[in-house]
Amino acid sequence: MYNPQLDTFIRVADAGSFNKAAEESFITPTAVIKQINLLENALDVKLFERTHRGLILTKAGKSLYQDTKYII
Repeated sequence: MYNPQLDTFIRVADAGSFNKAAEESFITPTAVIKQINLLENALDVKLFERTHRGLILTKAGKSLYQDTKYII
């Protein structure tokens, strides 16, 4: 079953930025942030550490990234 939030998650993880992922997806950064927040809330885990330098995957985020890449 395809989940667009997982696709967005991969784009954000690869880009390291909500803005860059939004540009690649042709949607607004706000839409990307909403999708990631919904995914984090649904899974009840934090997937990214948000820093002033960008985004860093948490341990849970790294695990989900590997699993999602395999699935998609």
